[in-house]
Amino acid sequence: MTRRAALPIETWALLYFLSYAPYAVLVRWLASVPYPAFHRALTGLEILPVTTILSGVFTFLFAWLSGWSRHAHRIHIAGASFPFPTAWTFASGIGTALLLFTVPLSFTFQGVSIPYMQLLMRGDVLLIAPLVDVLAGRRVRWYSWAALGLVALGLSLTIHARGGLRLPPLALLTVLLYTVGYFVRLAVMTRIAKSGDPDMVKRYFVEEKIVAIPLAVLMLALLSLVNFGTQSGQLGFGFIGVWSSGQMTPILLLSLLLFVISVFSILILIDQRENTFCVPIERSASILAGIAAAYVLAQLSLGSLPTNAEMAGALLLIAAIVLLSLGASRAR
Repeated sequence: MTRRAALPIETWALLYFLSYAPYAVLVRWLASVPYPAFHRALTGLEILPVTTILSGVFTFLFAWLSGWSRHAHRIHIAGASFPFPTAWTFASGIGTALLLFTVPLSFTFQGVSIPYMQLLMRGDVLLIAPLVDVLAGRRVRWYSWAALGLVALGLSLTIHARGGLRLPPLALLTVLLYTVGYFVRLAVMTRIAKSGDPDMVKRYFVEEKIVAIPLAVLMLALLSLVNFGTQSGQLGFGFIGVWSSGQMTPILLLSLLLFVISVFSILILIDQRENTFCVPIERSASILAGIAAAYVLAQLSLGSLPTNAEMAGALLLIAAIVLLSLGASRAR
């Protein structure tokens, strides 16, 4: 018999929302409030290395102190035992490394609202969820398909209202890399981890993160050494100069929230039900958090209110969540 998590998936989604909303506010605040030494705000690239490093530290401390690391596969070196990934969790770690790049960057593009980026990135993932289920031979229930249709409708309405994607090249690349990373992650998760066993959740989380976090830091470091204009210098500042910038208090809080979000996300996505059920729950929580963050930022004069099209998209997502919950309750 498989074991279920102590809390229902809807509770994890609520906790995810409550963590994600302040995270989105803090990222945009850092990208909007002038940094005195530069006479401008820090860019997403200037805070990306330090947040990746610090959230990784929080993750590894949690895995060790909570005992989750004991559930990972082990390798023995010189009489010592260390957590070690399988080939599958190594592949998932590569996908997760792409997410560690793209999530903070998605909140920092000037002239592009947080709800719009959330709808694009989360909408793309929702569209690939049933594909992963079909490829894995998992059953997709009628209410999951119906909810997926509502989400796709909300996404298309928002894009149409803007007259097309209309994104800077780096923002388009961010959406693409995010979608690829999630596809890899969902495919691996579906194959090896969606069993309902809480020990498998811990094993998967630890093995994925011991690949993703060092890989993300290494890729950022290599990019900072490549001369591709001011952006490489911004990454270099994120590794060295930011520590003495006087901005470490909000960056530390930002990194802690990023770690907390990663825990709640895995507890939602790795639920044993199909991806076409779990992914809309997790994605909708993050989109609604982005909407809430947009209202807070508008009150702080750091952003604009969501447009009518963005709000219509959010309402369709709420309808999708309600449909998923009711459909799952009837099925049980």
